[in-house]
Amino acid sequence: MSRAPSSSESIAEKADNVQIIDSSPGPTPKDAEPVYHPSLTPLQEAKLWRKVDWHILPILTVMYLCSFLDRGNAKLQGITTQLDLTGNKYNIALVRGRLTYLVLKKLRPSRWLPGITVVWGVIMTLMGLVKTYPQLVGARVCLGVAEAGLFPGVVWYMSIWYPRHMLQFRVGLFYGAATVAGAFSGVLAYGISFMSGTRGLLGWSWIFILEGIATVVVGGVAFLAVLVDFPDTAEFLNEDERAYLIWRKSTSTLTCLPEYDNSTVGEEEHFEMRHLTAIVLDWQIWMQILVYMSIVAPLYGISLFLPFGYGTAISQLLTVPPYICATIVLMIFALWSDHLKMRSPFILAGLLMCLVGFSINISDAPIGAKYFGTFLCVSGSYAAFPGIVTWLGNNLAGQYKRGVGMAFHIGIGNFSGAIASNIYLSHDAPRYIMGHALELMFIGIGLVSLPITVLAYRRINARRDALQRELGEKGGIYSADELRRMGDRAPDFRYTL
Repeated sequence: MSRAPSSSESIAEKADNVQIIDSSPGPTPKDAEPVYHPSLTPLQEAKLWRKVDWHILPILTVMYLCSFLDRGNAKLQGITTQLDLTGNKYNIALVRGRLTYLVLKKLRPSRWLPGITVVWGVIMTLMGLVKTYPQLVGARVCLGVAEAGLFPGVVWYMSIWYPRHMLQFRVGLFYGAATVAGAFSGVLAYGISFMSGTRGLLGWSWIFILEGIATVVVGGVAFLAVLVDFPDTAEFLNEDERAYLIWRKSTSTLTCLPEYDNSTVGEEEHFEMRHLTAIVLDWQIWMQILVYMSIVAPLYGISLFLPFGYGTAISQLLTVPPYICATIVLMIFALWSDHLKMRSPFILAGLLMCLVGFSINISDAPIGAKYFGTFLCVSGSYAAFPGIVTWLGNNLAGQYKRGVGMAFHIGIGNFSGAIASNIYLSHDAPRYIMGHALELMFIGIGLVSLPITVLAYRRINARRDALQRELGEKGGIYSADELRRMGDRAPDFRYTL
């Protein structure tokens, strides 16, 4: 990125309307000064967040929707037959693209995010022209590289704008695009299938070509004038609004305001190698990766392979209702989670829905019951996913540790998506017993690792409560810089459950 958001103190000093806030009980930094911040009425604050939402969410949502449009439908439109994708060749073509999701570049959001959108749109268009299996694998690798920085980059970008307990609803709106894409890509693919034979190309080719062109257009629009970088450089905000946003993100505020964020922690503005070391040695990263994998494997498994036992056209249309249902559940989870300021109960609910859904599908139940189970699989995995990435983002303090940690989390966790791409084999159709059994294994991992993570967070929070009371009696012993360097290890930081 070009640079981090500037200090809230320097901006707040210039603001016309400020007020003094008393610090709440707890350890006070030994070099603390009276803290000032811009004052907005609840109505003004709501108006400000609506303005921010309308400037950054729509274009990001459309960009992510474009990245999902092609997934899962080309197989139904003849790609496996024309390219002779026998055995596990189709699965390998999918996994080669997944492995490159470990990449997260560090460039300006207003240039990097639209740039990779244009690149993957071009690659998707060219995928419609491949003639052989090696060409398909090569194109998938390139597509994976191009898409690698989008999702972790966008979630990190949102964490710069929104306080941590306003984040999941925004991630939910953004990620809901993928769910909507899952619904309407089936309808769109069904319509495009009637072009099969035009200019000598089958339906799957036209799916890639037309959706790739649309992606290029969206990326070009984002390039021109839509995306902004950070709150302190946003021209659509006035000076007071910029100051207020940066204060709400607690960039350098020194008072403890638990109703907002862990504000004595602050946000460091310079990357150091210790941030990378801290990520590798942080227990919560590895536990969160296990939880992430337990949802991502079902998510990719069910979105790439929806076996209903019907013909191509009916199968395309039957994908729509489960994704519509999942979008509704996703938004309910996101709103409720932000309201309660809790993430784990909704992730647990998603895992339980997946458990029931895959259990129905692995059984010898009638096809109608299995279709109902598909609703549970799609809704559980898609609705829980924003909570997983938001949960870790809430519990990492410091913009660089959070950025590196989220990339690490998503990059390693996506290996379960690679596994999911290779467990639904054509010779296992129509029941896919091995595929569903392995999905249930991942869900079981999540049902074990999730409560362990919550219990660990509770124990640490309780220990810090006791430490903070002790420090409050002795007086402040940490400087602002020391607290900032501690990040989420600071005595007044509380993990979100």
